[in-house]
Amino acid sequence: MSWRKGTGIAGRPWKGQVREYDLFKELTIGVIVVTVLVVGVSLILSSPDDPSITLKTWANAKPADFVATATAELGGTSETAGYGPPYNSTPDATQTLGPIDLQSFSGVRIPIDTAKDLVIHPLSTLPNPPKEIATWTTASDKQRTDWTAAYSKALDKAPDNDPAKVADGSYGPVPALTGSLLAMAQEGSLDGVLQSRGSFYNTDYTPTILFLGDGTYFPDLATSQHLTGDQWGMMNETGNYPGQSWLWLFSFFYQIEPVKSAANADILVVVIMGVLTLLLAIVPFIPGLRTIPRWIPLHRLVWKDYYKKR
Repeated sequence: MSWRKGTGIAGRPWKGQVREYDLFKELTIGVIVVTVLVVGVSLILSSPDDPSITLKTWANAKPADFVATATAELGGTSETAGYGPPYNSTPDATQTLGPIDLQSFSGVRIPIDTAKDLVIHPLSTLPNPPKEIATWTTASDKQRTDWTAAYSKALDKAPDNDPAKVADGSYGPVPALTGSLLAMAQEGSLDGVLQSRGSFYNTDYTPTILFLGDGTYFPDLATSQHLTGDQWGMMNETGNYPGQSWLWLFSFFYQIEPVKSAANADILVVVIMGVLTLLLAIVPFIPGLRTIPRWIPLHRLVWKDYYKKR
């Protein structure tokens, strides 16, 4: 109880040297030094802050690709149109592993009709909608398919795939519709229309991302930034900067056969990771596997000070 009487070490008078100490000055210097270091390291080592890619960016940078993709959306031949759940019920579009069909488990929760939702509806919101919308909506499915197929082939044959250089043909309202959509995108209004989807707040980027992904401009940008699956893109940030390192195991399986070339690679990786996670969870209950630390006592090296006393 000596501390109560002031006889403990805390109660003894200080007989050493005494000097003034400015706590506020010390704090100010520390904050300034740390701030300079943080900003300096961020400038040198941080990943690039590239601007967001929008439909306006795409339409102005690669108008031919935009028109070709809009044509595919109209004709129902784009990747989104045949993706399956959760966007549509395209037969045999899902990735399965035997009887396992996780993609169809929750059904079509975000219905997307590419012709209607990505082309016709946005055009109908214009102050002066193209009159060709009526021609498209009243035509038969076969007629629409024929128009878009013919125009797609003509775009492929045109110099530089330029819509302005397409040869004359029976394309119906397709050139007018895709041209109007291109103009809408180039002025920036298409992004807002697709993101709002009938609501006041522009918070749903699903249609925009799907539209971008169906073209070649966006995937080409991903390739140039080392963000595709065969570039370990799942664990990269923009420009091949290291990102989510904990995703290395997911990315690893996409780099090896037979997963790498499998049509159902996604579900294969999900199942493999599920099995590995289950094994990790039940390690304490697996005879033989749970005794590996006894056979290979690496933990004794990590906590060597502790085991010296035992």
